[in-house]
Amino acid sequence: MFRTALRNVLAHKARLLMTVLAVMLGVAFVSGTLVFTDTLGNAFRNQSAKSYADVAVAVTTWAERGDEETPGVDEATLKKIKEIDGVAEATGRVSGFAGVADTKGKLIGDGWSNTGSNFSPGAGGKDAQYTFTDGTGPVRAGQIALDQETARKGEYRVGGPVRVATNGPVKEYTLSGVFTTEDGAVNAGGSLVLFDTEVAQKLYLRPGEFKDVTVTAAAGASDQQLLKAVKPLLPKYAEAKTGTALADEEAEMTETGLKSLNAMLLAFAAIALFVGVFLIANTFTMLIAQRTKELALMRAVGASRRQVKRAILLEAAVVGLIASIIGFLLGVGLAAGLRSAMGMFGGKIPAGPLVVSPTAVASAFAVGVLITVFAAWLPARRAAKIPPVAAMSSVHAVATTKSLVVRNSIGGVITLLGSAAVVAGAAQGDENGRWVIGGGAFLALTGVIVLIPLLSRPVIALVRPLLRRLFGVSGKLAAQNAVRNPRRTGATASALAIGLTLVTGISVLGVTLGQAIDKMTTDNIRADYMVSMASGDALDETALTALREADGVAAASPQRSVWFYTGKDEEAVSASGVTPGDVEKVFDLKTVSGSLSSLKDGEIAVDRETAKSHGWKTGDSVPVTFQDEKKETLKVGALYEGNEFLSPVLIPEAVVDPHETLSDIREIWLTMDGGASDANEAAVIDALGDNPAMSVVDQQGIRDMFGGFINTALNIMYGLLAMALVIAVLGVVNTLAMSVFERQQEIGMLRAIGLDRRRVKRMIRLEAVVISLFGAVVGVTLGTFLGWAIGKSLSASIPGYALVVPWDRLALFLVLAGLVGVLASLWPARSGAKLNMLTAIKTE
Repeated sequence: MFRTALRNVLAHKARLLMTVLAVMLGVAFVSGTLVFTDTLGNAFRNQSAKSYADVAVAVTTWAERGDEETPGVDEATLKKIKEIDGVAEATGRVSGFAGVADTKGKLIGDGWSNTGSNFSPGAGGKDAQYTFTDGTGPVRAGQIALDQETARKGEYRVGGPVRVATNGPVKEYTLSGVFTTEDGAVNAGGSLVLFDTEVAQKLYLRPGEFKDVTVTAAAGASDQQLLKAVKPLLPKYAEAKTGTALADEEAEMTETGLKSLNAMLLAFAAIALFVGVFLIANTFTMLIAQRTKELALMRAVGASRRQVKRAILLEAAVVGLIASIIGFLLGVGLAAGLRSAMGMFGGKIPAGPLVVSPTAVASAFAVGVLITVFAAWLPARRAAKIPPVAAMSSVHAVATTKSLVVRNSIGGVITLLGSAAVVAGAAQGDENGRWVIGGGAFLALTGVIVLIPLLSRPVIALVRPLLRRLFGVSGKLAAQNAVRNPRRTGATASALAIGLTLVTGISVLGVTLGQAIDKMTTDNIRADYMVSMASGDALDETALTALREADGVAAASPQRSVWFYTGKDEEAVSASGVTPGDVEKVFDLKTVSGSLSSLKDGEIAVDRETAKSHGWKTGDSVPVTFQDEKKETLKVGALYEGNEFLSPVLIPEAVVDPHETLSDIREIWLTMDGGASDANEAAVIDALGDNPAMSVVDQQGIRDMFGGFINTALNIMYGLLAMALVIAVLGVVNTLAMSVFERQQEIGMLRAIGLDRRRVKRMIRLEAVVISLFGAVVGVTLGTFLGWAIGKSLSASIPGYALVVPWDRLALFLVLAGLVGVLASLWPARSGAKLNMLTAIKTE
């Protein structure tokens, strides 16, 4: 039986090619994902170990500029640490945001990865953390040094000027040197600027204080002993750990992040393999139908049912093994390509070998072989039931009426249960409801797949008159062929239906959420521009002052982040420090009671929901405690409908200023004379000193900022789901090729009675289009239903939510499905048209 199974694989290698391709793509995705994430994890672990290789103890404080309650490590403490026995060197560091521009004036990096620190030379005038390739480190106030990649992007030369942006105004420095570093921010595509220590302390903390300290051990000294000696010297809130512990923590954080990436990519691989199951099952079903006499003859000469089933499963295992080998090699290449692609797009991955772990190898082969055998199990079971008497006739193993009734009944029940669960989850409207929707979606999709053969007849019957009217005999035959074998049509259409269900559901949800965010922006903002730091840090007060004095600015109000405590339990309440009179001009605030003009009198405004939860109303006096622990009584002057861009309580700046030592301005909102224009935007940028670290965006930019991530996520999802759709296309090609092979005699007869080659091609193409569109219609319908349900469960937390059906995208999906049918039919249609009619007529 083993030799028989092997001969069958070799005899039908052309017919099994599509199955090999489907399994190969799924295995490539799985193995590529595992190799890629293993390689990344290994590279970052090695980088962490390298970064902390010479660090015996690392001290971290939470000191901030202007915050006296969380002190850093002062010079005296640093000196004491240096004097500990076993300490070879102790280096103080301060850090914060610093950015430089490229040749086009745009910020190098994305804000969060742009850092500044201090150059701290030890013995010999060198800082062990940096290796200079040109020039030296900064040793006086007007100098800086840049990492090598940033200097290259900005085309900066040693001795030349460099404009550096921190949270305050841009300043010009002289470039003293260029260095290389293993700093994580630089490896992530950001930049690193080194200042003289005194300059860095003034910029980021306070003169004479350091935020962090790294301790290097002398030969023979123990890290743990140094840790014990350092800890008693540290200020309050400071934390000390060994370099080894920090390297382990970084490695663990990397592992956690990669697990999420791994899970997401493997989920899409699972979808691709799930779609592939239908293709594999369909292929083996058709092969078995073609070999009815052969299998029956084997039964007649003594083969048992178990042996027949085992032979079919053995064929599947051989096919799965071949596909797994090719897929695994392709996956390794895919992982290498992804690593290179990340470098091309600015993401730096530390150097290291490609890691092919035993887990990746075992997973790839287990997935490939097991999925193929699993998909072939049901066809093998049917093959084992072929009676020996079938060898004496041309009767194929057709489905009985009883089996179809049982299948349709089960499918109907599962579909109804799944749909009911989806509706119930949508009505629940919370996270638990979304889990219910997920379970219901799986049941509904499974039920529809079971029912697809039943659905194919009435759905395709609707378009049969149109096909006959437009394409004549070819159209009529195409419609009849599409429903001749409902199981095969259903299995082929199922693959497309699964892919388009996911794509449509994601599209409906994404477009709906995008429009809700867009509407939220339009309804709540009157400002022409929003100014913020690219790093996400707070803006300096000087930026607000400069903008208020700029030409064309009609109103300027900050969104200053403030907290205060109220009530017996001292509940924390978030508030926004705003400019009275201007805040109404930059935001569309709908008053419920009172007047926003009361802000000018030092009163506060509270959004309606917050007021309701605290039992406040207009005219109430609210005792509060600010973060400096000083108490005040604030009067509620107005209630307003909540605005998504402001905190729930608005406090005049004059009330906030005495209690806030730190400037925490997250955004500045501007209304301009004459509205947004190139001239007004230029005036704003000029007022900010042409600062590359400050972002100036108009209303469209604001909408893109808050809604753009949805489009990015959609594009990523489309790209990842493309593999499932490619496998679905292979299924259509496979079905048509098998169908043409089975119908050789029929096609020969049609040719003999006058159907020319052109109309044979048209018949096969139309059959492919009908099957593809049928699968697409099922997928689009189910996907829209699931998109509605998930969106409904999110609606309570999204102001202005309203379902949006993207008819243009759904129409595009249907058009693409039709195009898929045309392309998938090219080879089968050509093969069918080229059949010799006399040879075909004699074919059994």
